[in-house]
Amino acid sequence: MSVNGIRPHTGQVSTPARRPIDIAAVQEHTRQLLVLLGEDPDREGLRDTPRRVAAWWGEFLEYDPGQVATVFGHEVRGEQYVIVRDLSAWSLCEHHLLPFRVRAAIAVIPDGQVMGLSKFGRIVQKYAHQLQLQERLTAQVAAAVAEISASGDVGVWMTGEHLCMSMRGVQAEDARTDTVCLLGRLRTDQALTDRLHTAVHAGRTR
Repeated sequence: MSVNGIRPHTGQVSTPARRPIDIAAVQEHTRQLLVLLGEDPDREGLRDTPRRVAAWWGEFLEYDPGQVATVFGHEVRGEQYVIVRDLSAWSLCEHHLLPFRVRAAIAVIPDGQVMGLSKFGRIVQKYAHQLQLQERLTAQVAAAVAEISASGDVGVWMTGEHLCMSMRGVQAEDARTDTVCLLGRLRTDQALTDRLHTAVHAGRTR
């Protein structure tokens, strides 16, 4: 089944393993990179750049999103769904090490409990702070929400702007990439999926 021309991802996705960051080595290699780029790492403007770059890698990849598993009991009356929209996050393309920015919407049909609303944003940030693919990020967020909420009925819609596409290669500055992951009933109930898709994108111009 496709939704508005987008084929949903329905498989399980694991988080790639990563060793601890060697900040000292990153700093030294950044200095060497500047030399290979024809720069003088000892000039005033670049003297502290290797340290700052190494520190940033540590901050980004070792980011702590805080508590993501807060839930509250909820007696469902009738058919309800929760949608959290316009969750923004920065990530890094693992193919080019260039940033990309995503805006996500998450829908979940409660099953006896609901998640704290801030946790949706924390989950997106948790998985965005990695070397990533947007497709994998979308699926990881959906799987995490399904696990924490104890609801198998979850949808994640994500729109990304990738610098690896807009500032290099084809240089398509206005290009946007849409991905979607549908779980549970959202995979099989077209009417429900269409209703959620309409609610997620209401009022958006692109």
